[in-house]
Amino acid sequence: MDMIIYQNLFASLVTVVGLFASGEWKGIGREMEGYGLGTTSYLMTLIWIAVFWQLFSIGAVGLIFEVSSLFSNSISVVGLPIVPIAAIFFFHDKMSGVKGISMVLAIWGFVSYVYQFYVDDKNSRVVKKAVDETSR
Repeated sequence: MDMIIYQNLFASLVTVVGLFASGEWKGIGREMEGYGLGTTSYLMTLIWIAVFWQLFSIGAVGLIFEVSSLFSNSISVVGLPIVPIAAIFFFHDKMSGVKGISMVLAIWGFVSYVYQFYVDDKNSRVVKKAVDETSR
């Protein structure tokens, strides 16, 4: 939990400093008013994004501690194509070439991980069988 808290506090601090240093904070009110669904919806969107990022961070760190960092990264990569697909269906977002390529690469990476796990498991079973036969 300390890792998540300190990392997010530092990221928030850097973001706030950047926001004020660039002068972008002056346009937040206009951005909120210009949001198509209203200011309440704008704030709710930001709040829920923050909540779900925190849940994602806790889950990723939990996977690192319980399984491995490689598995945590693989699960994160599986989630990458879900967001653009959900945006296409729910928000009627357009599918672009960049989204398509990123989804293909994410799926390819996960399939490669699963295949390598399968190959390693198959090889370890062969080695275990040979060791068992030799020990008899």
